[in-house]
Parts: sequence; structure tokens; C-alpha cells
Amino acid sequence: MANGNFTRVTEFILTGVSERPDLQIPLFFVFLVIYGLTVTGNLSIITLTSVDSRLQTPMYFFLRHLAIVNLGNSTVIAPKMLVNFLVKKHTTSYYKCATQLGMFLVFIIAEIFMLAVMAYDRYVAICNPLLYRAVVSQRICFLLVSLTYLYGFSTAVVASFSVFSMTYCSSNIINHFYCDIVPLIALSCSDTFFPETVVFVSASTNLVFSIITVVASYFNIVLSILRIRSSEGRKRAFSTCASHMTAVSVFYGTLLFMYLQPQTNHSVGADKMASVFYTLVIPMLNPMIYSLRNKDVKAALKRFLTNSCCSFKLM
Repeated sequence: MANGNFTRVTEFILTGVSERPDLQIPLFFVFLVIYGLTVTGNLSIITLTSVDSRLQTPMYFFLRHLAIVNLGNSTVIAPKMLVNFLVKKHTTSYYKCATQLGMFLVFIIAEIFMLAVMAYDRYVAICNPLLYRAVVSQRICFLLVSLTYLYGFSTAVVASFSVFSMTYCSSNIINHFYCDIVPLIALSCSDTFFPETVVFVSASTNLVFSIITVVASYFNIVLSILRIRSSEGRKRAFSTCASHMTAVSVFYGTLLFMYLQPQTNHSVGADKMASVFYTLVIPMLNPMIYSLRNKDVKAALKRFLTNSCCSFKLM
């Protein structure tokens, strides 16, 4: 394209989940409920694992940070999405779009590695219980979580910079409900080889490393559980990682569905639905998965509600 024949883009238009006018209000209420449950559930997990003395263990420390990541991920996407259901002009400025992409990448990459860290935690707890406190010490917990956030931030900066270093001309309609990498690259009128390479290498490395960690951890966990002679012992060991296995299966299943489907079956609609699932639905489901299947969390919630009621009566 000739350098003098284009207008540089200063804002983008998001098409949203659906362009049908009759669906905007119903979708607004559906996603308002989803976001409300996400905020309530994740704030509950953060609060319980912070104030309850019986939940001051590495497993619940990592769960607290998974809840922080889930809450952050949804909050980056949902408020703007909800506003766009109610207004006719679905625009976002160039810099707001870049910020949203960067923040989304920070949280989604952090979630990928937080799940891997939690799998490693369960591996040590079940396969090497006598060394658990030494291997997964408080210092190691802080280090693993800090590295997860630091890596997520640095990778997000590199990926966002590579995407927004491209030139955007004339066309500014993003066929999505938030600023995502693939639709942004599709809009560029400059060479996309460098950003596509950066994104591909980064995404492949992140997914492969985290999946290998999770699979290797649970392979060894299953072997250890099968070696336990009593059925009660096997049940107890399995119950300590059942919630995490469920969360991992839902999260990675969604990502693999999105990125491994054949190009011939690839559709924008399917991509949007998969994006809705891992940016909004999974952050809503995780607190339910970890509370409904976890006796410690349910007991902590009962204690918290009882103490809150007693404090309220004394006021």
C-alpha cells in the first residue's frame, strides 16, 4: 500500500458477541449475571483464604492467586463488553485497546502458569508428603507466584508491543468483543511476519511447557494413588486434587478446542464462544468448582458467615 494513501487508525470498533439488535439487552443481563457471580465467587475465595487460619497452606495460597487472576481477567473484559451492549457506538481508542490487550495477556498467561504451579504443588503433596513443607515452603510459594506474574507481564509487554508496532490503516472494525491478537493482526496493512512469529512462539512455548508440567504431575499422582493399598487412602488422596483436575480440564480443553481445530472448520463465531468461555465463564466456574468439591473451603465459608453474623448482632 502506498504510504500517502491511508488514514492512520486512532480508534477501533468492536462488533461484540452478536450484532443482532434484538439480542443486546438479553445478552447484557446474561453477562451481567455471569460477571456478578465471578466477582462474588472470586472475592469470596480471596477473602476466605486470607482470613481463615485453617486455609493458610500452599494449596490455598495458590488458589487465592488463581482467584485474583480470574477476577482480573474478567474485569479487563466484562465492563467494556457490558457497556457496549447498551450503547450504539462500540468504539475504543487505540491506546485503550492496547492496554486491554496487554492486561488480558498478563492475566491469561498468569492463569496458564498458575494452574501448572498448582499441579506441581499437588504432585509434591501426594508423591512426596514427607518433604512437602520443605519443598513447597512459604519462600518457594512467593517465588513461584512472583515469577508467574513477572513472566506474564514481560510476555504481555513483548506480545502487545509487537502487535501494536504494526500499521493500521482505514479498516478499524475488530470482529470480536474485546481487543484480541488475531483480529488485530488481520486488520494490519503492514507486514505481519514479526508479530505472528512472536505470538506463535510465545503461545506455543507457554502452552507446551504448562501442559507438560500438568500432565507429568498428574501422571505421577495417578501412579502414586494406585499404589495406595486402602480404598479410603486412595479416595482421600484423589479428593485433594479432584477440584484442580476439573479446573485444568475445563481450561485447557477450551484452549485446545480453540487452537487445534482444523482451519476448514475454523469460524469467527466458534472463536467468540471459546473466548467467552475462557475469559468469562471459567472465572465464574472456578470458585464453584473449588468450593463445591472442597470440604475445607465450605467449612471456612460457614465459619466466616457465622462469625460475621455474631459480629453483626453485637453491633
